[in-house]
Amino acid sequence: MPRTARRAQLLEAALEVFVAQGYHSAAMDDIADRAGVSKPVLYQHFPGKLELYLALLDRSCDTIIEACKDALASTDDNKLRVTATVQVFYDYVAGARGAFRLVFESDLTNEDAVRARVDRVTHSCAEAIAEVIHEDTGLPGEQSRLLAVSLVGMAQVSARFWLDTAGEISQDDAATLVSGLAWRGIRGYPRADDQL
Repeated sequence: MPRTARRAQLLEAALEVFVAQGYHSAAMDDIADRAGVSKPVLYQHFPGKLELYLALLDRSCDTIIEACKDALASTDDNKLRVTATVQVFYDYVAGARGAFRLVFESDLTNEDAVRARVDRVTHSCAEAIAEVIHEDTGLPGEQSRLLAVSLVGMAQVSARFWLDTAGEISQDDAATLVSGLAWRGIRGYPRADDQL
């Protein structure tokens, strides 16, 4: 198997094991078994459990950041942007693979390298949203970032809460409800071109 394909296979196996068991309970033996390889093969690609976890975390963080940026770029209509961006977080937590648990529920957040990656999701998504807010409203960067972090927090926390109480409200209804709340708040900041 080519090296890149083997690495992808190992990451998939690691995702299953880490999501099911958490970082501390997962063992490299379990991951190797799940991937159907020997432990030496696993160590050829990842020198240790932390490096494997960080590679998986990087991939998971990149997925949600890129999805957030794509949602923002999908339209010039800000109401639709809010809806699309909130939906990103609901889609991410509803993913059958449970990768969101690595990002939002890691049992290793006291590790600096893990904390930095988890924080990167909030900061990168908020930075992309802040750019739109700043361009549209003319608000200073600090104010735009604070509003953006608030929107990311609303989407992230509500999506995780929804997942824990799944069954009471459909995913689409939950995302629509929260995006409506977010839109009602953010639309109160007029577009800069409306103020002329």
